[in-house]
Amino acid sequence: MSTPADRRRRRTHRRRIDTLAVALRRLGGSLLLYHRSEAEKLGLNPTDSRAVGFLSETGPISAGRLARLMSLTTGAVTAVLDRLEAARLVRRESDPEDRRRVLVVPSAGGGTGREASRLFGPLPEPFGALVRSYSEEELDVILDFVTRTAELLRDQTDALSTDED
Repeated sequence: MSTPADRRRRRTHRRRIDTLAVALRRLGGSLLLYHRSEAEKLGLNPTDSRAVGFLSETGPISAGRLARLMSLTTGAVTAVLDRLEAARLVRRESDPEDRRRVLVVPSAGGGTGREASRLFGPLPEPFGALVRSYSEEELDVILDFVTRTAELLRDQTDALSTDED
């Protein structure tokens, strides 16, 4: 039999979960707006910005692998790479292990490349300050939550893509 205190705890827990769901939706929206603003400063679109983000994590990868990571067709990735190459943010190189395959390599600098670093770079300082405000234990919980949420979203995205086929 549940006590009034048990019922209050369950209601409080449900409210906290509802509040978290709203906060996550706001975070998602804020991320989308940030990526759009960031990309627009370079004359790109949010998809291009995400490609730069993936490449900053992976380093040189094949165009096909980038297409799979971004859930895009190879044709769509070709258009993205054309824009990023024109902005001098990436270059295409032959894979030394398989010359039939093209690797997408993030640019190390030059003209627009330096501009991209300046524009993509203002976030680390305030983000670093925010992260340093948490204890190691809190960071462990946050990292676990973010990692598991990203995995869940990837799985759900894959399921949605499979449903469309």
